[in-house]
Amino acid sequence: MTVPTQAVLGAFLEHPDKELYGLEIVKVSGLEPGTIYPILQRLRGAGWVTDRWENPEHGQVAGRPPRRYYRLTMEGRARAVHALQRVGRDRTALGRLLATPTTNSAATNGGAS
Repeated sequence: MTVPTQAVLGAFLEHPDKELYGLEIVKVSGLEPGTIYPILQRLRGAGWVTDRWENPEHGQVAGRPPRRYYRLTMEGRARAVHALQRVGRDRTALGRLLATPTTNSAATNGGAS
């Protein structure tokens, strides 16, 4: 799973019961619109996300185009939590592996660098 996909899923998990529109996801994830929309389409195709268009009248009243809202499905939420937990464990394990040689070499060299 790519880091941008993790960021999009993280944005949804920060607000698990809320529908988010694209620019909200951009703000929460820190990614550009050109990055999040393909991710949202892949997540929608996989059944992790549903979408709906806002009533056009609401956008007109606010002086903007209608928004497309996205929400994690129940399956998407469960899979997102599992995937992000797994990624977190993998990163923790990788961090330990990367830290081990530094710790061992310092002990082997009597602390000299």
